[in-house]
Amino acid sequence: MKYIIILLFAAFVSNAQVKKEQLNLMPWPQNINLTAGNFAINKNFKINVTGNPNSRIFAGATNFLRRLDGRTGLFFGQGFISKINQTPTAELQINCVQAGNIGLNQDESYKLEIQENKILITAASDLGALHALETLLQMLQNDSSKYYFPTATISDTPRFTWRGLMIDVARHFQPVDVLKRNLDAMAAVKLNVFHWHLTDDQGWRIQIKKHPKLTDLASDGLFYTQEEIKSVVKYAGERGILVVPEIDVPGHASAILTAYPEMGSRTNASTLYEIERNAGIFNPTLDPSNPKTYQLLSDIFDEVCPLFPGAYFHIGGDENEGKDWDANPKIQKFKKKNKLETNHDLQTYFTMQLVPMLKKHGKQLMGWEEIMTKDMSKQAIIHSWKGPNEGLPAGHSVAAAAKNGYQTVLSNGYYLDLMQSVNDHYLNDPIPHNSTLTTEERARILGGEATMWTELVTPATLDSRIWPRTAAIAERLWSSQDIVDLESMHNRMNATSYRLEELGITHIKNKDVILRNISNNQEIKALADFSNVCEPLKIYSRNAGGTEYQMYSPLTLFADACTPDAIDAHNFNKATDNYLKNKNSENKRELVAFFQKWIATNKDLVQLGLNAPLVQPILPLSKSLSEISQQLIATIENKQASNSSKMNELLEKCNSKNHADVELAVYKSLKKLVNN
Repeated sequence: MKYIIILLFAAFVSNAQVKKEQLNLMPWPQNINLTAGNFAINKNFKINVTGNPNSRIFAGATNFLRRLDGRTGLFFGQGFISKINQTPTAELQINCVQAGNIGLNQDESYKLEIQENKILITAASDLGALHALETLLQMLQNDSSKYYFPTATISDTPRFTWRGLMIDVARHFQPVDVLKRNLDAMAAVKLNVFHWHLTDDQGWRIQIKKHPKLTDLASDGLFYTQEEIKSVVKYAGERGILVVPEIDVPGHASAILTAYPEMGSRTNASTLYEIERNAGIFNPTLDPSNPKTYQLLSDIFDEVCPLFPGAYFHIGGDENEGKDWDANPKIQKFKKKNKLETNHDLQTYFTMQLVPMLKKHGKQLMGWEEIMTKDMSKQAIIHSWKGPNEGLPAGHSVAAAAKNGYQTVLSNGYYLDLMQSVNDHYLNDPIPHNSTLTTEERARILGGEATMWTELVTPATLDSRIWPRTAAIAERLWSSQDIVDLESMHNRMNATSYRLEELGITHIKNKDVILRNISNNQEIKALADFSNVCEPLKIYSRNAGGTEYQMYSPLTLFADACTPDAIDAHNFNKATDNYLKNKNSENKRELVAFFQKWIATNKDLVQLGLNAPLVQPILPLSKSLSEISQQLIATIENKQASNSSKMNELLEKCNSKNHADVELAVYKSLKKLVNN
């Protein structure tokens, strides 16, 4: 009898209708309708492709099959999908009306129908079909004995056409395999633009065959050959991702001028320039009055443009303070001759010389918002990155650009290297609800782009700075503007985090590598627990002035193991709010459990530090957290009256930012408890 009950219970569980809130879809689709049923997956599962797609769908479908097989362990019989209508009786049918092109304003929509005996994907092109496959993977459910897809109908299309990620490879070079795994992750969350920041003061990272000095003298031997560039572009294209290169001029020019000092703006033409080893804004700037400057850039564009089949080319144009221009009499004379009153006018003159160089290769010029001046071509795309200014809201230059007739992309609010909360990124919209832009002006806002500057990032830590929180930015750029529930976002982002690991993203496993280094290869549990309440210092305060860390400094320290949005801090903040709303025994127990954990963690860290010098810098902060935890337990459990003076002294120590370049992410909630 008991076996019958067990079987009936198992049947009930497997047939129970999945609810929307149980789904870990990210980005959330525009429309989803769940029905009562499921599609059970077995080893006979196969895929068939029909229509007139680009061949990238075959690799995409095959990759989907391998990933699904990897999760389920069913040993699917189908190997590689390589042609149209290869398996007409397959359970999953993909129909693409036409071949998609890699670029903006493509039809990326799809319809996904999961029935009990078959699955249908219908898309305008293979681009939409690739997105549908990612959604289908995210729909996967299981019970104790099998895997299945809940029956549903999903119709979906992105809100914005530009959904990007920029990776800077100048400050810290990122090998090809690092870029490719991040392209896989981008595709998994439906991002479609990879902005490749290839040059800056700290290095020139792309081979120019006509000018080998650029890599011989200005790359430290760390650069991409043109064949490697082609490989990355091809890899991205197979995943529906457009690659936009950036050659940053006229500022951020230390590297290019290390190779060609005669193109610089310093008064002494023989003055040597050097690759920068620090972070910051530097004076070396190309000379806009020198015809040879434009010839060099024309040569560079002639080699770089054909490597990137997309229609867009980013020329930087940011953070040029013009100090070398101001100090050069020849350049001042040039300004006067050409009736250029300000350095902004001079930079516009410079930028406008690049337009025809790029246009002959079919490229549209894009630049950071500094290029937006009264005489800038309306064909340029303005990339907004600056914060609030003169009382205007964040991202104001997006609105200004749109009103002035420019297409524009938002990155302000999506700067990953600032180490801000994912909540800030998630609630930052390219077109806020209170926007007064007209329909025509709104259409000029192409979307947004997360930016990963790498002053404090190596290939070992890059993934942990980008993922999983870029999935939240991807959702903001894809999903309805009304999808803003933070708790839902956190839950779904955590599930997405594990799926990204499946693609080779190292944000989880490399943390342990760093912690083992810090622990001197001892047990790392205490370090891991403490890292889950600590976050790296924010808004560039970790590397104040750009001088503490050089481009060759170690990034293997505790701050490098910590990430924004410390998971235990997020949970502790919820527990604190619950307790302050209702001081019942259950909420009290949950809160006290955190304090007990931190007291034990501190004891273990002290012991660990006896044979691990790199543990020592975090001990003062751990001690402060342990001491205030002890006081709060005593107060909450009514064992002693709260000593306001002592509590505030301990609280202040918990707010210290002088230890190991981290801060306690639980400080605000501790303050709530102390002041309650």
